[in-house]
Amino acid sequence: MPSPKMLKLPEVLSELNMSRASFYRMRARGQAPRIVKLPSGQLRIRRADLDNWLSQQEEQPAA
Repeated sequence: MPSPKMLKLPEVLSELNMSRASFYRMRARGQAPRIVKLPSGQLRIRRADLDNWLSQQEEQPAA
């Protein structure tokens, strides 16, 4: 089974069109996608986790 696609933080920031500072503020509030911290201290985000997080951010239509 292939390992899940892991994105580097700059890739995620580019895709979200977001600054690093904004991302870290969201992370501090617990509102960012799940993060994997590597032993080297680098951060990675699984593609599936980012896609799931993005789908949860969609606004629901007004009733």
